[in-house]
Amino acid sequence: MTHYHFVGIKGAGMSSLAQIMHDLGNEVQGSDIKNYVFTEVALKNNGIKILPFNADNIKTDMVVVQGNAFPDTHEEVVKAHELNLEVIRYHDFLGHIINQYTSVAVTGAHGKTSTTGLLSHVMNGDKKTSFLIGDGTGLGIPASDYFAFEACEYRRHFLSYHPDYAIMTNIDFDHPDYFKDVDDVFNAFQEMAQNVKKAIIAWGDDEHLRKIKADVPVYYYGFSKKDDVYADNLEISENGTTFDVYIKNEYYDTFLSPQFGDHNILNALSVITISYLESLNIENIKEALETFGGVKRRFNETKAGKQVLVDDYAHHPREISATIETARKKYPNKDVIAVFQPHTFSRTQAFLDEFAQCLSLADKTFLCEIFGSIRENSGNLTIQDLIQRIDGATLIDEESVNVLEQYSDAVILFMGAGDIQKVQRAYMEKLGVTSSF
Repeated sequence: MTHYHFVGIKGAGMSSLAQIMHDLGNEVQGSDIKNYVFTEVALKNNGIKILPFNADNIKTDMVVVQGNAFPDTHEEVVKAHELNLEVIRYHDFLGHIINQYTSVAVTGAHGKTSTTGLLSHVMNGDKKTSFLIGDGTGLGIPASDYFAFEACEYRRHFLSYHPDYAIMTNIDFDHPDYFKDVDDVFNAFQEMAQNVKKAIIAWGDDEHLRKIKADVPVYYYGFSKKDDVYADNLEISENGTTFDVYIKNEYYDTFLSPQFGDHNILNALSVITISYLESLNIENIKEALETFGGVKRRFNETKAGKQVLVDDYAHHPREISATIETARKKYPNKDVIAVFQPHTFSRTQAFLDEFAQCLSLADKTFLCEIFGSIRENSGNLTIQDLIQRIDGATLIDEESVNVLEQYSDAVILFMGAGDIQKVQRAYMEKLGVTSSF
C-alpha cells in the first residue's frame, strides 16, 4: 500500500485519479482551495481527506501527485522536493497507470467527458473496466481488463499516454491561452495518433481528423455511408433514439440510446466500434447502452413544475450549440432559456462572436460575469462585450435569479465550466427545489 498526496485534489482529473488509487487499496489524501467544488462530494463520500494547502501536509512516506494547474514553486511541491519524495505530474502518473490494462483514451476538443462516461458504463456491461472521467468520477476495479480514460490535449498533456485505442471526437480550436491556432491543435493530435497501439476511432465529418496519419487502422464513424461505422434509420421516441449500425457497409445490429441529439448518437457509435473491435458480447453492450444515465454536468435535469432545469458543463460555442439542440429535440414544445457563464477571459475574447451566434439560438439568454481561473483572473474585456452582441441578453446573478420564474414552461440551461452552479442553486432554493450538487 502506498500513501499518496494529491496537490489540487479537487481538480476533475485529480479527483478521479485519487478515487481510483483509493479503490485499489492505497492510502489517499489531498489538498486544495477551501471554496466548494462539485468534485469534493465524491471524495468525501469515499472518506478521502481534503486539507487546505499547507507545506506541513507533506510527510516523509508519501508519493506526491502534482496537479497540472500548480507550479513547481507551490509550497507543498517545494516541501516534497526538500524531503526527496517522488513527485509526479498528473498526466505522467496516469500514463503509468494505464499501461497495466487494455486502455482506451478518449480525446477531442468536445465530448470527451460524455463519451468516456458512456464508454466506461457500456464496457462494464461485459468486462471489468476501471475508468477516469473528467467530471470528477473515477473507479479502480481490481483485476480489470480495461481502462477507459479522458485524455486532454491542453498543453499536449495527452502525449504522456500510449493507449491501445484512441477515440478522437473532433478537432477544434480551444485553449487559446496555449494553442496558436487550429493547425497547432491538429499537430498535437497528429503526435498523439503516433502513440496509439491498436486503432483510432475518429469522427468522419471532421475535416481535420480525416487528415490524421497513423501506423494503426483508423475507423471513421458518423451518419454517412462513406464512414466505416455509421448509424442509419434513426427514430426518436420518448424512450430515446433507436438506430441501426453498419460496419464496413454490413448491418451489425440495432441499438437504443436513452439520450437525444446527434452528438450523443455519435458518441455511442464510437463506443460500439470499440466493443466491436474487442469482440465484446453484443447483447451485453446493447443492454448497457440502454441503461446509461449520463455523466455529471452533462445535461443533468431537475424538474420544477413545468420547468426543466439543466446543469451542463458546456463552455465552448460548439458545446453550447449541442446542448441547445438536445433541449430542442427532447422538449420540442418548450422554450429554451440559456443562462451562461463564460469561462476564462482568453476563451471569451477568442470566441466572442461565436458565443453570440450560438447563444442566439436560445429563446432568451442570460449571462453571468466572466469566470477567471488559476491561470488567469482578469482581462481587457467584460461581460458587456458579449451582452451587446446578443439581442435581448441581460445580466443575471444569485440575487436576480427570480427573473427566471416568468418562463413557466421552459427548459432553462445553466451552462459553463466555472461556478455557474451557484446561480442554479440560488434559483432552486427560491423555488424550494432540492439541489443534488
